[in-house]
Amino acid sequence: MLPSFSPPTMRRLRTACGLSALTLALAGCAVGPDYARPQMDLPQSYKETGPWQPAVPGQIDGNHHWWEVYGDSQLNELITQANDANQNIKQAEAQYRQAEATARVARAGFWPTAGISAGAGRAQTNTNGLNLGDSYSVGVNASWEPDLWGQIRRTAEAGDANSQASAASLAAARLSIQATLAQDYLQLRVTDLQKDLYVSTVAAYTRSLQLTQHQYQAGVALRADVALAETQLLSAQAQLIDLDATRNQLEHAIAILLGKAPSAFALPARSGALQAQLPYIPTGLPSDLLQRRPDIANAERLAAAANANIGVARSAYFPALTLSAGGGYSSASFANLFNTPGRIWSLGAALAQTLFDGGLRSARSDQAVAAFDASVAQYKQTVLGGFQEVEDNLSTLRVLDQESQVQERAVSAAQLSERLALSQYQAGTATYLNVVTAQAAALSNQRTAVQLLGRQLVASVALIKATGGGWHADEIEQPASTRKTTEKSDKY
Repeated sequence: MLPSFSPPTMRRLRTACGLSALTLALAGCAVGPDYARPQMDLPQSYKETGPWQPAVPGQIDGNHHWWEVYGDSQLNELITQANDANQNIKQAEAQYRQAEATARVARAGFWPTAGISAGAGRAQTNTNGLNLGDSYSVGVNASWEPDLWGQIRRTAEAGDANSQASAASLAAARLSIQATLAQDYLQLRVTDLQKDLYVSTVAAYTRSLQLTQHQYQAGVALRADVALAETQLLSAQAQLIDLDATRNQLEHAIAILLGKAPSAFALPARSGALQAQLPYIPTGLPSDLLQRRPDIANAERLAAAANANIGVARSAYFPALTLSAGGGYSSASFANLFNTPGRIWSLGAALAQTLFDGGLRSARSDQAVAAFDASVAQYKQTVLGGFQEVEDNLSTLRVLDQESQVQERAVSAAQLSERLALSQYQAGTATYLNVVTAQAAALSNQRTAVQLLGRQLVASVALIKATGGGWHADEIEQPASTRKTTEKSDKY
């Protein structure tokens, strides 16, 4: 048998059911445009093709740390330290956690709020005579604002997109620090090669000075030859000393990237051939760059957040509904507080709509649309900048590869000229000026060859950075609010 209700109760039930049905029907609405990735005309391939270097110690991909392909254990250790200690990375990690927390704040709006209260008081009233009495109460209350027009959903979308943008920004910061450290380290090792070159040159010039001194003492050379040899030796020694300034600055820069004071860090010099080698760097298609560069992913996610904010702004045009409920006990005597006569309850609904705001809502909507247009333009500019960086470094590597091949032949020719000039001087068929000229040309060409190697290594790191360093946008596809805030990626 069905229970019977009084007419007032039936009216309340019908009102509640009707309101619930209306709430559910409207809850599917979300004002504002749905997001679509901004479209661009992408090239089918890069203008440059390459790279062209013959050494292939490894290949860049997402299965290992990109810096390991250079084959330098010292570099691997330094970048590992930077990943853990660099302050810029720590700042980006903190900003990422902040963005995740903001996204969770937005999602909290989906749920009702509930609370509990208790109170006791003593008051004097002047109704029907002067009365002095106590009052006691305890109860629970809840309120909920249904997301009728999608304001909370759009806010949550913006929060998730901003969190994902922050995750991409963290990846970009980490990649930037790694690339800068790799470039500084490789330049430092190239500086060590230059120092080795000057050490051997100083030794050769010392022997040449001794030769001219012996020739002068034997009466077969002029005092001017001795002075010229001495000048050349001192000049080489000065240039050797000057390289220390370059090396010290690079060492200091590496220390800062590691989160250390320069005085607390030293990188011992390394003699002999350079351990690092030029790797093979696949560039892929231009369209791949949209998924492989964290700065592009960051710009795209910011555009998504700006799009969601348009819906947030436009939801202000519609009324807001607030549902509330409460229940508990109230009595003038604490002993009778929980008796049936003291039981109280309430149900309520409030509908609010702004009628006039001086154009505030319209201005905020226009502001959100303009912010979205700006973010789309920034996204497209970031994509174009990414294409430029790849093309620049591909072109640089191609030119440097051709230049280094020619320079190697120039070094061989200069070294032969130096040996011949020295032999002719010893035989008395050439002046010492010919020897000095040949030695200066040999030193200049050898130093240029070493510098070219350094430029190739720096450009290769820049190309790796320009193509994302093995990173992929799938790493941030999961909404930020569903991931642990303590999770920190140790990859790239």
